[in-house]
This record gives sequence, C-alpha cells and structure tokens, in this order.
Amino acid sequence: MREEATAFVPGHVTGFFSAHPDDDPTKAGSRGAGLTLTDGVEVTVERAAETTVFLDDVEIEIEPVETVLETLDVSARIDATSELPIGSGFGVSGAMALGTALAANRVFGCKLSMNELVTIAHGAEVQAGTGLGDVVAQAHGGVPIRLEPGGPQDNKLDAVPARARVEYVTFGELSTADVLSGDTEQLTAAGQEALSRVVEEPTLLSFMYASRLFARDAELLTDRVRETIAEVSDADGQASMAMLGETVFALGTGLSDAGYEPSVCATHPAGAVLK
Repeated sequence: MREEATAFVPGHVTGFFSAHPDDDPTKAGSRGAGLTLTDGVEVTVERAAETTVFLDDVEIEIEPVETVLETLDVSARIDATSELPIGSGFGVSGAMALGTALAANRVFGCKLSMNELVTIAHGAEVQAGTGLGDVVAQAHGGVPIRLEPGGPQDNKLDAVPARARVEYVTFGELSTADVLSGDTEQLTAAGQEALSRVVEEPTLLSFMYASRLFARDAELLTDRVRETIAEVSDADGQASMAMLGETVFALGTGLSDAGYEPSVCATHPAGAVLK
C-alpha cells in the first residue's frame, strides 16, 4: 500500500444522449456519443483520517467522490486539478469520481479490477444526478459511442475511429441534475435519432451534425450558444453544444475562424490512467 497515488482522467463533452433510468444506478445511464479530451482532471488520493476534497486548491463538496470513497470504505484527502470548468459540460464530476476510484484502489490496495472501479464511479455519478455516461466514456477514451446504458457489466460501447483538434468556449453553467430530473421524453427521442445517424455513419462530421440537430430538437440551446454555433457555421466550421453546459465545442479551428479566442485541446487517444 502507498501513501498517495495520482490518476489522469480525460474530459468528456457529450454531443447527444438519451436517458435510461433504472432503480440500480450501476445499470442506469445513457446512450449517446461524445469526445474525450486531452484537457482533463488529475486526481491525487492521499491517506487521511477524514475525507476532504479539493479542486484547484479550493475545498468543495462533490457527492460522487464521497460516494466512491464510502463504497471503498476508506477516507482520504482528494486533490484535483483541472483546466476545465465544473458544471459546464466537460464531465469534471465524473472524472473526479473515476480518478478517485483508480487512485484509491492503488493507495489502499483494494485489489479491484478496472471494470469494478468504473462501475463504482459510474453508479456514484448516476446516484448524485450529475451525469449518466461520462464515466464510461472517460474510461474508454477516443470518440466513444455508448450503444447501451449502464456500467461495464451492462453497457455496450463502440467508437468513431478518428482524432481531432478541439476548441471550446464556455459562457456559464447549466445544472445537469435539473435537466435530468425533469421530463426527458423529448430529449430521449432526439438522442435516439441522433445515435441512429452516427451508428449508420460513424464519422466526426456525422457526429457533429447529429449533435447540432439534437441540441435543437431537445430544446437545450441557449441564445448565446445558438449564436456562436451559427457564427462557426458561417465561417465554414463545425460546432455544437456540450451536454450539459453553456459551452460550444468545435472541430479544428472552427471557433478561431469565427473570431473567438477558444481553449484548445484534442481528442484523447486513451481512457483514464494511473500516473
């Protein structure tokens, strides 16, 4: 056993999704697709008498992380750092939960498999209402397509075999919990249609097109996001809205060409890893 360990978990922007609840949070989740990002979250777990959680040196309460530690029956100090804003559609809470599971497994010698750790983190995220599919995507890496919902024992994943430069701008937060606790019937119908489109043509362009249609049909676009996507389109670029945040992401130089000064990263070639 070690005193501390660190894991890196890629960020994840969901382009579209459909919600699939279940009484068992490890079986609940979403179908959909997204991009994992080289911008992500680094999580360090250190043995401690009581649990504390810090993000960029600020102490916070983040339910999925606490649930992961409770499930593992350990207490620890969690120090996370990230370039990504929380609550803006980048899967930060899922990344922190998964990173905590991976690093705590090493520190405390829990001897759990990757699938077991992903299941714990996924269930914690679903239970908290902070996400439905980020954790399984972040464990996979690349451009994952979530064909079936749930943790590793239930889900089915594929991927778009591609890499890309990714730009993004964030205008504010949206509450994932508020959206997921409301009526998701229209959202789910739009998500299923988008998934069918990408399964039929698994390319980045198809993914971006399906994502834009989903954001419109699910009525999730804010005025600022709608305007930005239109400006990128006018500059012959490809952009859509990150689910769920007031964030626009674009492939290549789409946002730069439209006159923005975006953050720049790329799709991440692999999933979460211990450092």
